[in-house]
Amino acid sequence: MASIDANPPSGTRDFLPAEVSRREHAFATIRTAFQRHGFEPLDTPAFERLEVLTGKYGEEGDQLIFKILRRGEHETTGEADHALRYDLTVPLARVAARYGSQLPTPFKRYQIAPVWRADRPGKGRYREFFQCDVDTIGSDSAVADASTIVAVADVLDALGLAGFTVQLNSRQALAGLIEAYGIPPQLADSTLVGLDKLDKIGVDGVAAELRDRGVAADAVEALVTDLGRDDLADAIRERLIANDVGRAGLAEVDQILDLVGEVPGGRVSYAPVMARGLSYYTGPVFEVVHEALDTTIAAGGRYDGLVGMFQGQDVPATGGSLGIERILLLLEQAAEGTPAPGPDVLVTVMDDAGAADAFATAGRLRRAGYTVDLYSGGGSRKLGKQLKYADRRAVRVAVIRGADERAAGRVTVKHLASGEQATIDDAGLEDHLAGLLGR
Repeated sequence: MASIDANPPSGTRDFLPAEVSRREHAFATIRTAFQRHGFEPLDTPAFERLEVLTGKYGEEGDQLIFKILRRGEHETTGEADHALRYDLTVPLARVAARYGSQLPTPFKRYQIAPVWRADRPGKGRYREFFQCDVDTIGSDSAVADASTIVAVADVLDALGLAGFTVQLNSRQALAGLIEAYGIPPQLADSTLVGLDKLDKIGVDGVAAELRDRGVAADAVEALVTDLGRDDLADAIRERLIANDVGRAGLAEVDQILDLVGEVPGGRVSYAPVMARGLSYYTGPVFEVVHEALDTTIAAGGRYDGLVGMFQGQDVPATGGSLGIERILLLLEQAAEGTPAPGPDVLVTVMDDAGAADAFATAGRLRRAGYTVDLYSGGGSRKLGKQLKYADRRAVRVAVIRGADERAAGRVTVKHLASGEQATIDDAGLEDHLAGLLGR
């Protein structure tokens, strides 16, 4: 019989217990931080109707949507009518349009869930991954934009990821940039896609890409001159104040910078050519980079027109998304060599006659608030084998009750890190554990 490849599909991963524990701890930290800022939880289906997703993600996004073929009698047509969700923002817009009358205004929500993209896998880049989003629907105030940035920054600080930079810009300021350099409106989106790659391909790469996209030589030359300046932000500001759209965009950026002020663990700065690739953004946009990882770990912005696609009128909205997989990579690097915590207690089973007693002891300690693993291995009941198991699980304390201890109403407690152990009266077990485990 031929063997089946046991590897997960390319771009996906299996998560073993230690990694799941780290991920769940991070998710719990994120939930707590978002809830402190007044955001509520939301969940949506893993897949949507195809027309809900297409046309929302720019020139490259639609190519990365995982489509689901029609089923039943239509299966042989090769046509798709559904797709796995590409992000959490478009499903949120659908929910806001469908349940708007049942939701408060503004509606502040967060969501932590998997999404899927038919992308080329790479380091920190997967086809199946989690996103953590925070959004406000129904407010056109800069306070909502600034609140999103502060909430994201507080999450990163709570996770211990100091050293990040929030790069802030405005689509209005970018529109002013297009006008300032004399680029035709029909080339605006194409130009911004090229400019947004500055950090990845450098000035020369941007210049070549803009030429390929049809931007006039004099505009490219002026942009290249400014992009090469050490004071890029000041150079772009000088260009933007020359037109009304640019001045309005700068005012938008500066208002948010003033509202946000200083953030714990990081900083916020104006990034004049950062554009964000998704076509649905309409106002302020931001990306977060970390000094330890040369890529974006969070991003977002205002998307006032998106909800209106579903209900026929514009609804103001703003939000951000954490690149949780990249964040988890940073956390893994920071905790390298530190084992994930295991259960507080392992209750051993020394013989068949003591199994019921071990069950009762384990239940008693769980009711006292401890995490307890009851040894369930078959075959040999040797203590050494059970303690080796406890070591692999990173258990802190072993509780041992053989026939002699049970007969005497006693119990042996072994602190596994130090190797120290004591035999005490069974009635004092909870108090003894509280001392060992710092309860």
